[in-house]
Amino acid sequence: MTHPSHTMNQIQITYPDTRLLIDGEWCDAAGGRTLDVRNPATGQTIGKVAHAGLVDLDRALAAAQRGFESWRNTSAHERARVMRRAAALLRERADAIAMVLTLEQGKPLAEAKGEVIAGAGIIEWFADEGLRVYGRVVPSRNLAVQQLVLKEPVGPVAAFTPWNFPINQVVRKLGAALATGCSFLVKAPEETPAAPAALLQAFVDAGIPAGVIGLVFGDPSEISSYLIASPIIRKVTFTGSTPVGKQLAALAGQHMKRVTMELGGHAPVLVAEDADVELAVKAAGAAKFRNAGQVCISPTRFLVHKSLVGDFSKALVKHAESLKIGNGLADGTTLGPLANPRRLTAMAKIMDDARNKGASVATGGERVGSAGNFFAPTVLTDVPLDADVFNNEPFGPVAAIRGFETLDEAIAEANRLPFGLAGYAFTKSFKTAHILSNRLELGMLWINQPAAPSAEMPFGGVKDSGYGSEGGPEALEAYLNTKAVSILGV
Repeated sequence: MTHPSHTMNQIQITYPDTRLLIDGEWCDAAGGRTLDVRNPATGQTIGKVAHAGLVDLDRALAAAQRGFESWRNTSAHERARVMRRAAALLRERADAIAMVLTLEQGKPLAEAKGEVIAGAGIIEWFADEGLRVYGRVVPSRNLAVQQLVLKEPVGPVAAFTPWNFPINQVVRKLGAALATGCSFLVKAPEETPAAPAALLQAFVDAGIPAGVIGLVFGDPSEISSYLIASPIIRKVTFTGSTPVGKQLAALAGQHMKRVTMELGGHAPVLVAEDADVELAVKAAGAAKFRNAGQVCISPTRFLVHKSLVGDFSKALVKHAESLKIGNGLADGTTLGPLANPRRLTAMAKIMDDARNKGASVATGGERVGSAGNFFAPTVLTDVPLDADVFNNEPFGPVAAIRGFETLDEAIAEANRLPFGLAGYAFTKSFKTAHILSNRLELGMLWINQPAAPSAEMPFGGVKDSGYGSEGGPEALEAYLNTKAVSILGV
């Protein structure tokens, strides 16, 4: 592992202050309040974001209601045209948006640009899928009656998104909402406000009607409780931690609101006795340290057959030590900082617990430098089951390894926790792959590859990792009401 590098290309980079988007206009908060935005690579304040109050939320809600009435009465083909134009603008602006994203979030520039480009692809897929929202004609028992099943947009949507993927986490919700005819009001993360603002700006420039999309920032608890309780909002979608997700789901239940929840994970990685170790390390290692491990589907619990655990651990250590940690805008950086100082505190707590429980630190385990939120890519071996890192999602660049003897033992451990978002497996046996596909309690499973989510595949978890999907045709169903219509000819 190389030490943090802050040497950057001689590029003039300006970070914009971020305002609220209400009724098609960018505006300051009514009370003039703002929050600081900090660069996680330096700890320095780089800009400000408007902090919405209740007056702003009332305006945003009223605009979302007007926007819904307009958008629901816009043809699917016209909606798709606007969405495709927005996707094209996002692609054109990918370099500039990626720099802003890296400044506020920290991830390497190449990862940031990849997120923007992928976001454009997601928008395009949903634009096309919106053309295939079909009802049906149901044969009637009375030949004088025509029976129809209609699909209609559920209504204005309130979305709540996290800082780890400021574009991706918004765009999956936004794409599904717009494709089905819903208006969309998002409370995006205060830590990373400019990238979501750039995403929504692309839609404004693409000609989306005023009020169809809105963007607010402020106090998360105040905004979520106010929006979810509003009779205007008919659908709630949230990505974030399981504890917060449960609170919002309970609140939505009180108001009988439709909910999609994409919550925390603690992804197991099963490396079977016949696995290709080189492939497993390359694929799982890349997935583990992407975005400094701040990924809900990041592999975290490495369960390796005892005949391979020594070789696998050494190879993963070598991979971790080959990473170049530093400012995401610096040439060659492959591991950026953690998003905020809270993550450094969490990593230190995890490491203290692991050492006290008897785990071995094969590499890393410490903060790097004193400026910024850098933490060394870490590999723990011989991790006991009672260590915190094997029970709670680390959400950082920490890989925890332990051996297993039988596949049943590994499956039992993979299923032990209440989480069930994603998982990984490596095997050359179709039989083993088939067994794991059927017995692992997960929403997503990748075998012999890193995570490869796509717009056309379901994206979501089971158990405490949430419910509903943010990918595939299933994603659109959450934004649609089904209406039965029976017509008797007279």
